[in-house]
Amino acid sequence: MPRSAYEIVHPPKRLTSVVFASPHSGSDYPASFLKRTILNQHSIRTSEDAFVDRLFDSVTQFGAPFLKAGAPRAFVDLNRSEDELDPALITGVRGGGHNPRVASGLGVIPRVVANGRIIYSGKLTLEEAQARISGYYHPYHTALQRLLDESRRMFGEAILIDCHSMPHEAVDSVVRSGKPRPEVVLGDRFGAAADSEIVDRVEAAFQRAGLRVARNAPFAGAYIASQYGRPARRQHAVQVEIDRSLYMNEHMIRPNNNFEAFRTMMAQVAAEVAEIGARPQRLAAE
Repeated sequence: MPRSAYEIVHPPKRLTSVVFASPHSGSDYPASFLKRTILNQHSIRTSEDAFVDRLFDSVTQFGAPFLKAGAPRAFVDLNRSEDELDPALITGVRGGGHNPRVASGLGVIPRVVANGRIIYSGKLTLEEAQARISGYYHPYHTALQRLLDESRRMFGEAILIDCHSMPHEAVDSVVRSGKPRPEVVLGDRFGAAADSEIVDRVEAAFQRAGLRVARNAPFAGAYIASQYGRPARRQHAVQVEIDRSLYMNEHMIRPNNNFEAFRTMMAQVAAEVAEIGARPQRLAAE
């Protein structure tokens, strides 16, 4: 089993209500799991948000905590509801209403990785699935809500920046001929997960770094954004998807020559985003 469900890197002092999190960058693939899969050690990583945790590792310098998944996405997907169990993979699970994510093999315990490649040759037991959920899924989400609760106590609000990456071709379906392709996609569930003022300022931070930004297409935010984005309770969630080709060789799954420069750029973005939740500025605006 993966060694830990998550890691929290705390700042020396909390200076902002913003919490950064990376639920899909876990890369602890234990030997027991690799023996279960029919994929090689490279293919099993293709659904991982590789290196996103490194892109945002500067956030603690700006007074924000950083929550990072330990278990890889192919093992358990933290951006799904715990009841999104796949009857095609897990014995003892009865099919319910149609869920497109589960039907495509992308439930809380994934059946496939990128491009629909099957992970296992057979099925998993319900007990094994439940062990992953209780041992890795629940601890991560408990830690996330605890950090957001801490923000609300200290600053009167919480802002979650849910950090992800996307394949370069992911935006092909929404790019019109002759139009520039977005490099960052922000998802706020079409306004349901965060106040527009907050999303505007997140967008502006990426734009000032010279990046092209789109909203909610093709990614509007999945389970985490919908679960934790509660503006009426002063708890906001913004999903961030970054084009992987900007900082990594997608085929080889390794940093490219632009990685360190892009990481420096993300530190500048993170500093501006953290400032959104700085107490004096937010309170002065209210």
